[in-house]
Amino acid sequence: MFTGLSAFPLTPLENDAVAEATFVRLIERLAEAKVDSITALGSTGSYAYLSSEERKRVARMAVEHAGGTPVFIGIGALRTSQVLTNAENAEKAGAAGLLLAPMTYQPLTDDDVFELFRTVTAQSSLPVIVYDNPGTTHFTFTTELYGRIAELPGIASIKIPGVPAVPEQAQARVQEIRAAIPEHVTIGVSGDAKAAAGLAAGCHAWYSVMGGTLPALAMEITRAAREGRFPDAVAASKRLSPLWELFTEFGGSIRVVAAIAEHLGLAPQASLPLPIQGLTEDQRERVARVIDALGLHR
Repeated sequence: MFTGLSAFPLTPLENDAVAEATFVRLIERLAEAKVDSITALGSTGSYAYLSSEERKRVARMAVEHAGGTPVFIGIGALRTSQVLTNAENAEKAGAAGLLLAPMTYQPLTDDDVFELFRTVTAQSSLPVIVYDNPGTTHFTFTTELYGRIAELPGIASIKIPGVPAVPEQAQARVQEIRAAIPEHVTIGVSGDAKAAAGLAAGCHAWYSVMGGTLPALAMEITRAAREGRFPDAVAASKRLSPLWELFTEFGGSIRVVAAIAEHLGLAPQASLPLPIQGLTEDQRERVARVIDALGLHR
């Protein structure tokens, strides 16, 4: 399950409540695109802004409307007891796996994070994806910590940040991680602009923000990489450079992806949880021009 394209959909809000019908349409769109898996309640899904009950409901909707596509559910929270509650609710909903990020307010140590994963894997029967997203969580994993956590029973995959741009350096980084973790634990790249490079360097999966809104396009890149057509995958990604540049300029992917979904009628206007304001009107117009110019409607 932990290979190929895992699509991370938005959890759109409207009037400060989850827009359930819209969320269901996003999930059905992913199932129709035949993505390899769906990861609901990732950072793109605004999990940290939702209550336990909202997350419970979203998990259930994701599984019910995924058409048999494996669904992974993000369970991160500030307290371990809350993480365990989220894990239990995800399992009851029928999730195929769990995505766990070490959320922080007070800075966490490596031992804090190891103990979090040890506790979850000891108490849940579902496989766990280690979610390394320092730009969001403000915790940075070391390769050594990858290795410690990956030895725990139940760890299935590690979602790493984007790889270096130079192919040789990207391959060396993936090989370094591969040497530190058990063979059965897959490595998944994130940071959409680096996804093709990561797949070419030996990553097994792409944990994709873009794939949650534009799954057909993301599947084209993933399919090319899985078939060994790495130049095609890299070329397809380079064609999207204007989109990747917007991700960088506007401070990350979530505001841009929300603007794309809103532009395409896949989410209501102002779909992000406050206090996240989203993009300005001028910025939205720039996103729309890029989407239309590149023909990105799938």
